[in-house]
Parts: sequence; C-alpha cells; structure tokens
Amino acid sequence: MSPVHSLAGVVANLTSGDDEQAEAAAEALAQEGLAAIPALLQLLRSPIEDRRWWAVRAIAEIDHANARTLLVQALHDPASAVRQCAAIGLREHADEEALPALLEALGSADRMLARLASDALAAMGSLAFEALIEALPSPNAEVRIGVARALARSGDGRTIPVLYAALDDSSALVRHYAEGALERLGLDDVYFQPM
Repeated sequence: MSPVHSLAGVVANLTSGDDEQAEAAAEALAQEGLAAIPALLQLLRSPIEDRRWWAVRAIAEIDHANARTLLVQALHDPASAVRQCAAIGLREHADEEALPALLEALGSADRMLARLASDALAAMGSLAFEALIEALPSPNAEVRIGVARALARSGDGRTIPVLYAALDDSSALVRHYAEGALERLGLDDVYFQPM
C-alpha cells in the first residue's frame, strides 16, 4: 500500500465516528507531521462539525508553526466545541501568533472557551506577559477575569505590582485570582496585614 493510500485510510479512521479509532488515528497523523496537514486542512473545511473537531484534535498533536497557525484559525470556527479544542491545542503549543485571538477569546460568551484561552495564555509564560498586562485594564470584566487568572497561574514575580493593583478591581473574581496569586508568591503577609 502506498503512503498516500495509508494516509487516506488513517484520515478515514479519524472521521469514522468511533472515538477510540479516531483517537488512534489522531496520534498516527501526528506521527506523519507536516505530511498530514493537507488532508487535515481539507477536513477543517468540512461543513460537518465533528470532522472539523477531529481535524483540530489531530493538528494539536503536530508541533510545527503551520499546525499552530491552523489552530489559531480554528479559534474562529462557528462551532464552540471546535474553538475549545483549538484553545486546548494552543495551551500545549505556545505561539506568539496566537496572542490576539486568545485575548479576544477571553471576552467570548462561551465561558469554557474563555477559560481555556486563559489557560493557554498562562502556559505561554513570558511570551504573553506584556499582552496580558496591557489587557488587564479592559472595560470588559470577563476579559479582566481571564487575564487575572492567566497572570495568577503564571507564577511570574513580575506580576506582583499588577496583581496588587488588581486587588481594587470591581470584579470579585479578579480580586480572588490576585489574592490567591499573591498568597502563592508568599506576599499575603505583606499585602493583607490588618491595619
């Protein structure tokens, strides 16, 4: 059997409707790396949500800039499950190109997507630091919550002044994430002493 035919068979398994078979196919396609991208790109264009989801799931296993670009594009898919899968993939593969789309996703009405985007931003570490600092004063409370959560999870000492300022935020969740992060950084005694 030629490699083209075997790749087509793996893609067929990916869209078989059998989750166990599809998961094995996603891992097999990851082994193919860039060679699998054209077939997965075709699936990303499918009108069938389940096919797009499995395409994103497989792409998330490929550690290459082209794959990360497709994950960023998938953050704008019409289906929330596909967008969520893309955010999970971006959490595993930090890429500065994803910053604008992930920051935008923090304000999404899909709160699971917003939480996954926050996780992805936290996983980016120093790559996302400046963008998160700039986004923290957003007028959108949901964005501020996602930013505070990402900063709190980073464990980066540079967040201390920003997190301290966030203790005055109007959102209880922003304050919660800031307090928790400062406590983990060992600064609760400094900032939370009674007057």
